[in-house]
Amino acid sequence: MTADLIVCGLGPAGRALAHRAVARGLSVTVVDPRPDRRWTATYAAWADDVPEWVAAHTVAATVARPVAWGTRRFEIDRPYAVFDVGALQDSLSLGDARVVADRAAEIVRPRGDTGAEAVRLASGQVLTGRRVVDARGVGRSPARAEQTAYGVVVARERWTEPLFMDWRPDHGAGADETPSFLYAIPLGPDTSLLEETCLAGRPALSGTALHERLRTRLRCRGIELDGSEPVEHVRFPVQGGRTGDRRFGAAGGLLHPATGYSVAASLAAADAVAAGDSIWPPAARAVHRLRTAGLRALLALPPPDVPPFFDAFFALSPRWQRAYLSGRADLPGTATAMAALFANLPWQLRRTLAAATVGW
Repeated sequence: MTADLIVCGLGPAGRALAHRAVARGLSVTVVDPRPDRRWTATYAAWADDVPEWVAAHTVAATVARPVAWGTRRFEIDRPYAVFDVGALQDSLSLGDARVVADRAAEIVRPRGDTGAEAVRLASGQVLTGRRVVDARGVGRSPARAEQTAYGVVVARERWTEPLFMDWRPDHGAGADETPSFLYAIPLGPDTSLLEETCLAGRPALSGTALHERLRTRLRCRGIELDGSEPVEHVRFPVQGGRTGDRRFGAAGGLLHPATGYSVAASLAAADAVAAGDSIWPPAARAVHRLRTAGLRALLALPPPDVPPFFDAFFALSPRWQRAYLSGRADLPGTATAMAALFANLPWQLRRTLAAATVGW
């Protein structure tokens, strides 16, 4: 049987795409080695990026004005939503989609626009579909920058201020070591996640190093960990996705290379991809290239210059912050935001960033 759509991968992007395709009445086959695996990572998004079709009960907490620190304090004038990850996964029901518990070993596409596409499975079985979309994410490689984090879950009364990122240097590392920041958000009415994060590194900081930094930072702020706290480990590439209409989620270039965020963009684009529409007009491809240049710039910054860089970013108007963080096809807004950021920086940082972004 030839399905209307085959989706390879059942992470948030693949599951959202399959869910929206089933809702459109398409015949859908999904392929994943562990289709029943429960998600354990924490997912969050700017609240205005979450499409209306996402059920309200999937949001566990909303922060009206999250705080950011470079060398000084900023309040971000934009609500931030933290998902109940289990509720989000359950809400993306697969209906009557055919679920195949296997690994997609090869995707075969015919030349031109004629003929069915196919997926060869690790078991040797071949599935055919009018369209095959690869949502398997991006594989790790030493050549790719990664984001890493080590977090603990604590009772909410132990932490009161939601922090989008806090670059203050009370984590015990030297000024010239790879930088990291504290991310501290509510997971619901009773608990908070406190997470030391390496935004992007090649190589990125190890979980062991981040664990030690987190313990030191929290100790400086009057919080002692006893080792019984639930732990979250994070490690994923922020490079390697390729734009295109047969790939989706991180694999398809929807991961923001300078932040690591992809879930909201995937949710927002799922309907268009399910309908067979292109989500990569020329403006979106150009924005992706600018964002990739932004990642190169971030990787090029000397560690002491990272907090001042984020001072300059969070000093931008909310309009330009949003354009850079969320305007996936807003080429004028993204370009203006990057130009304004560049103008806000000390001249020494401008020189470093200009050298890193040549040839974008």
